[in-house]
Amino acid sequence: MSGRIVLLSGGTLLLETDYAGTITLNIEKVATLKSEQQLLVQLDTFNTEKSKALRPAPEGSVTLVNGGEPKTLVLTDIKQLMAPRPIIEDLRWKGNINLSADYKRKESSSDDYNLNVSSELRHGLWRHDLDTEYDYETKNGAKKTESFEASYALDRFITERWFWKNKAKYLNDHIEELRRQYVYGTGPGFQFWDNELGALALSSLVNHNKFKFNSGEQQSFNSGILSWNYNRYFSGKVFELYSKGEFGAPFIGDINYIMDGEAGLRFKVNSWAALTLKAELNKVSSKYGDVNDRRYTIGVGVGW
Repeated sequence: MSGRIVLLSGGTLLLETDYAGTITLNIEKVATLKSEQQLLVQLDTFNTEKSKALRPAPEGSVTLVNGGEPKTLVLTDIKQLMAPRPIIEDLRWKGNINLSADYKRKESSSDDYNLNVSSELRHGLWRHDLDTEYDYETKNGAKKTESFEASYALDRFITERWFWKNKAKYLNDHIEELRRQYVYGTGPGFQFWDNELGALALSSLVNHNKFKFNSGEQQSFNSGILSWNYNRYFSGKVFELYSKGEFGAPFIGDINYIMDGEAGLRFKVNSWAALTLKAELNKVSSKYGDVNDRRYTIGVGVGW
């Protein structure tokens, strides 16, 4: 079988082909491998080698070529195998669109819809993140929830790990006491890792916040924010665990804290479709009124 080696992890080999998309193979059923790719080969927790090429070997093994003496390894002894991801790339675009709906038709009827679109574009030293979400719920014909949230972040990498983040966020809620939120922030961030198995980044931002309440009150203040963005693939990218959000401490006494985050699990049905289980929390503690929204959804989506 011919294709590009994407990842070997947990005994599963991902092969990207031009005839069947990305396919998964049990490494115990693979006789040997041949590749001209540069690959990172992890033998155990502490030992990782960079291979310039892979050469066929006796059944159940492969030979690593790295400029020195070729080394033959048993395929099942390789913990992970993946292509190194350089900091500068021509273009990398990935994202997800998820839709969930809940209908109840009993003594009380309700309709609940949630649409979420997230996208990341990486080009050289720049990274763009765009997230939007729309929630709409009715109960017995009356509107119970309607909110729209959008955020855009622009990261500029200074080194392979360190970057500077600029972020803008807007939230419009038609029901809650806190009707509108405008947030602008800037600050440093650190990329712990970013490879075929997932990524983890933390950022520390100084934000300027503007809140508008249903009563007509307005509040502007600055805050310190810690934000995170994490995802991890398991079982040959069949499962994905992810979490992202932020926790803030305002520099005034009127608002105690702000938290906005989500965590979820995706199960890939095929190379582009997935089932998603997600939990969300949006909480603001303020003397003008509190927001404490929790949401749990199961939906379907597409990814690229």
